Amino acid sequence: MDIPLTADASLRPLVLPARADAADAKEFRDLARVRNQVYRELTGRDEQDLAPDELLPLLRSGPDRTTVVWVVRHHGAVIGRAMVDIPQDQGARSIIATIELLPRAWGRGIGRAIVPHLEAAALAHGRTVIQTWTEQQASDRPRLHAPTGYGSVPDDHVARFLTRSGFTLEQVHRVSILDLHRRDDRIRQLNDEARTRARDYDVVSWMLPTPIEHVDGYAWMKSRMSTDAPSAGLDADEERWDAARVRRMEAREHERGNTMLVTAARHRPTGKLAAFTELAIGRDRAATTHQNDTLVLREHRGHRLGLLIKTAALLSWSGIAPESPHLITYNAEENRPMLSINEALGFTARAHEGAWKKDLT
Repeated sequence: MDIPLTADASLRPLVLPARADAADAKEFRDLARVRNQVYRELTGRDEQDLAPDELLPLLRSGPDRTTVVWVVRHHGAVIGRAMVDIPQDQGARSIIATIELLPRAWGRGIGRAIVPHLEAAALAHGRTVIQTWTEQQASDRPRLHAPTGYGSVPDDHVARFLTRSGFTLEQVHRVSILDLHRRDDRIRQLNDEARTRARDYDVVSWMLPTPIEHVDGYAWMKSRMSTDAPSAGLDADEERWDAARVRRMEAREHERGNTMLVTAARHRPTGKLAAFTELAIGRDRAATTHQNDTLVLREHRGHRLGLLIKTAALLSWSGIAPESPHLITYNAEENRPMLSINEALGFTARAHEGAWKKDLT
């Protein structure tokens, strides 16, 4: 059933098809195409492209989260999507919301008309906070500075839309790119330096699925991502990971056709995992590699473990996806220890992403 937004735009709940290539999946395939177009027009890059069969598993609800997706149409044509991810962790207060519209549809009141539907979804699930992340185009406009004191975003159309909709900028993330087609001499040198500072730690790595002996430690570190990573004024709901949740994540990555390498540091005296990083790529091994979660547990910081696992991962990755040209990663601007590691490795800043929050109370 179409929900009117403006005189010529509407919102329709998306019914996910069983398969991306199913006969009844045309609307979903249109949405996937427009999603990619939105990212390309907004960022000028294509590393966020997803084929329909890669996108579909990300939109399915499960035990860990409920996902609701709407298709946005203008004069009958798909021009974007709206979506809410509702974490199912006990005590969670927030949802993650997304509004993605083709720039040609901006300024028509469509986005503003979508916001109340996101708010209603949040309240219907007992949540009082909406959070969203959006990359903004490079601009010479005046800047909005994060309250952390680190980083800023242009005060452009996107920022004005979010501000007028009741959102506040809480944090800025740096989008960094590394050229993977470079000599590994510098990476090896940095890896050697890190090993001299991390004498009580071994490097262990695996391709998904996670070996049984590492599942519990990996799950514990994934849980700590939600509490140990810098979150500024955002509502960082604690995620609870166990072996079953790890296996569900791995099944989703397998369905998407992704290859993922996990590189971890193991504390030799206790045998426990102390840090980890993830590198992932889709079916196209010549596409951009993504650095997903990276964390050094608080109690193990100060031993160059971040540098140790990142350099070890890069040295391994050159044999896994040698045709991948670039690695992309996102880090909070106040996370100076991790940014320093990235800069030493040769990452360069390409863009910035704002993290925004709206408190419905």
